[in-house]
Amino acid sequence: MLTLANPATPCSCAHSRRGCLLSRRRCISLAKSRVKMSSFEDRQDYAEGEIQGSKQLYLGMDFGTSGARYVLVDKQGTIHSERKRTYPLPLVGNTIHWASSWRETLFSLLEDIPLSLRQYIASISIDGTSATTLIIDSNTGELLCRPFLYNESLPDALPIVTSIAPENHTVCSGSSTLCKLVSWWNSNNSNKGSAVLMHQSDWLLWLLHGKFGISDYNNALKVGYDPETDSYPSWLLAQPFSYLLPSVEAPGSPIGCMKEDIRLRFGFPKGCVVCTGTTDSIAAFLAARATQPGRAVTSLGSTLAIKLLSTSRIEDARFGVYSHRLDDKWLVGGASNTGGAVLRQIFTDDQLEVLSSQIDPLVPSPLDYYPLPAPGERFPVADPNMMPRLHPLPESRVEYLHGILESIARIEAKGYKLLKELGATEVEEVFTAGGGAKNQVWMKIRERVLGLPVHRASQTEAAYGAALLALKGVGLQN
Repeated sequence: MLTLANPATPCSCAHSRRGCLLSRRRCISLAKSRVKMSSFEDRQDYAEGEIQGSKQLYLGMDFGTSGARYVLVDKQGTIHSERKRTYPLPLVGNTIHWASSWRETLFSLLEDIPLSLRQYIASISIDGTSATTLIIDSNTGELLCRPFLYNESLPDALPIVTSIAPENHTVCSGSSTLCKLVSWWNSNNSNKGSAVLMHQSDWLLWLLHGKFGISDYNNALKVGYDPETDSYPSWLLAQPFSYLLPSVEAPGSPIGCMKEDIRLRFGFPKGCVVCTGTTDSIAAFLAARATQPGRAVTSLGSTLAIKLLSTSRIEDARFGVYSHRLDDKWLVGGASNTGGAVLRQIFTDDQLEVLSSQIDPLVPSPLDYYPLPAPGERFPVADPNMMPRLHPLPESRVEYLHGILESIARIEAKGYKLLKELGATEVEEVFTAGGGAKNQVWMKIRERVLGLPVHRASQTEAAYGAALLALKGVGLQN
């Protein structure tokens, strides 16, 4: 097991963490109350602290599937600095130590921020991949198992989850956070009493603030949290593993000040506030500032994620469809395993640029593919056994790329059509975020396939959306 940081104070109830099994509701309620109290105190500390003047900056960090990025903005949303890094891939045998990679990248990015700007950073927030799950020992700070990645499916746990959750609930998918928790619980016979569940962004933020058991309602959705009632449902709290569940706050809520050792190491100001995060696709939506129902954001990164702003909440695990809360509206959508990861398996960046320039985006491709980097799909079909389909192989590499780009666009169109059929607000306009937004030929293909206006978002990076959450966290977001 890997020791990662100084542990924070464990549950302070008058009983052991294992004893929380006997009073789960009370323990979770108390934990949530403690978070709310500390958030209020941290807001006061910030208001009276040492970060003063008009040059206050807000740091957002995006931890995606292949790398991470930071963006530093001011109150007006102007970018003052940004940087990206590809994840290092430390190996132990043939296994990648993802947690070590994320931790190293976090601190490398903090080091990348210009020294002249660090003193003005008032707050920080981080987004991470949805349903990437870590189980931590709250006494030692050690990982109790390797991280479960966002696209991993745990079919062994699915029968148990479907037996306890309502029919077609968001958690009734093999890749849900709850399936990962149940799978770990059933395969682990020791070290359960002090265990806590953390999502990727929760864990990265914990490295900065040091408090266990705090998440946000976007990340917590796939473990079963109900954002409509702002609580965990009774069927989930009745389970023996419920004491592992984190306290939940709104994205961008202050958690506490940055730990003193981290602050001094990197030269951040006293009173720099660490705020709850969100998922990468939600952060990308926030960056695009698509504020009206009917507007949608497609994130074209390693995977394809769509989010539609709707007045209605839609949940249907049969199709991998779920809704995230966004104030008084709902972000309805899902995430497919298709996307840029498939393209990178076949083409280099230079090849993508050269070959794309030779495609006529107004001419449909006759090739019918289902591009996946590996077996398994989440949305618009939830099928852990779906096989990639990338044949027949045409003679021309240009035709091959055209067929893949158009097939990904068809998956996107099928996703939006499904959301409408399930009762979501009909999509009227699509903004594009992520690396795929840079490919103008692909944008035109998608506009033709979708039959809708398709634009590149003015801000395309999820890290920008995380920076807006950091701004919100100190009470400056309108």
